[in-house]
Amino acid sequence: MTIIFQNRGKQYKTKVGDFIKLPKIPDLKKNDSVLFNEIIFFKNEKGESLIGSPMVKDIVIKAKVIDQIKDKKIIVFKKKRRHNYRRKIGHRQDLTLLKIEEIQKKKASTKTTSENNKKPTAESIENKGESNGT
Repeated sequence: MTIIFQNRGKQYKTKVGDFIKLPKIPDLKKNDSVLFNEIIFFKNEKGESLIGSPMVKDIVIKAKVIDQIKDKKIIVFKKKRRHNYRRKIGHRQDLTLLKIEEIQKKKASTKTTSENNKKPTAESIENKGESNGT
């Protein structure tokens, strides 16, 4: 199963058993569970695919927090020629390391109400227009 999901404005392609790095989610601790429900694309083992418009409903990704980590150091070097200006700064981004455990399909709830089955009456058809007397 391949899934593309959205989290905080970015899209991630994953499948069951993958490890992914997301920007730090501050309120999570090690071994916590996370559910992602903004699924954009879903493809199962049979090759059938669902494309959301905008999201695929009734599918949830369950992930487990492995650790809160820091990424590799990135060097930010600024320089202006003909001026004595040089700045070298390092930065390490805080990340949350997740393991995708399972992809769950919710059961679609079918609710039938008496309002949906009600046929329009003659009174409701007559009163459907404007009520100002024209």
